[in-house]
Amino acid sequence: MKAQEETNFSRIAEAIGYINGNFKTQPGLEEIAEKINLSPFHFQRLFTEWAGVSPKKFLQYLTVEHAKKMLKENQATLFETAFETGLSGTGRLHDLFVNIEGMTPGEYKNGGENLVINYSFAETPFGNILVASTTKGICHIAFADQAAVELELLKAKFPNAAYQQIADVTQQRALYIFTHDWDKIGEIKLHLKGTDFQLKVWETLLKIPAGQLTTYGTIAKSIGRPAASRAVGTAIGANPVAFLIPCHRIIQSTGLLGGYHWGTTRKTAIIGWEAAMTDNEA
Repeated sequence: MKAQEETNFSRIAEAIGYINGNFKTQPGLEEIAEKINLSPFHFQRLFTEWAGVSPKKFLQYLTVEHAKKMLKENQATLFETAFETGLSGTGRLHDLFVNIEGMTPGEYKNGGENLVINYSFAETPFGNILVASTTKGICHIAFADQAAVELELLKAKFPNAAYQQIADVTQQRALYIFTHDWDKIGEIKLHLKGTDFQLKVWETLLKIPAGQLTTYGTIAKSIGRPAASRAVGTAIGANPVAFLIPCHRIIQSTGLLGGYHWGTTRKTAIIGWEAAMTDNEA
């Protein structure tokens, strides 16, 4: 089953990469299916099972004009409302409360000495991930196309911590963000290593409703640093918790999706998937 899921995502990612690179020509079902060596029928079924919508509908979510529309609506109403009300009232995660606790100066400086970090690997709609936690909360989530490499990167961030491969309750609760079992999420706590500025930016990202997009400039204004778009971009690029802290919802002011630490194809897939899910729930 796991191997099949990985193969399916690989095919979906290939299709999305092609769609993303050719959306201006609005490629048809047959054209996309041919590129990933599937019949149109099987491609349509596979894609719809994965995204919840047809490839044609998904394509609409990925056009520049749609991104601009989402930005305009977000900045005018949803985004401002979200910042006034926290995570309540908008999007799929409206019942999810995430609390960030920054590590103490000692924990920050000594590389995690005296910390015990549990970690495990899990499958998501967007590929394999590594999720790690301390007794205080989630400290790391990363897409792990190469599991061993990603684990070493985690250990490099906390070189003096003790590690054990255990899928604890904190991790399992956080993984419900990839399902529809929202009543099982409860409160998710994050235990993060970052500067005060980084923590403020990451906390701000949590307030962007699912299915909506915003820009680096808007985030900078929201934290009272309108001239700090570049610093905001650097903090977003250092996000240690993939998907849950939704740095994928930040795009360029032109409507172009821009880069992503875990790959632009994966970013495109997540944005389209979220847009499809929230559209279906509307």
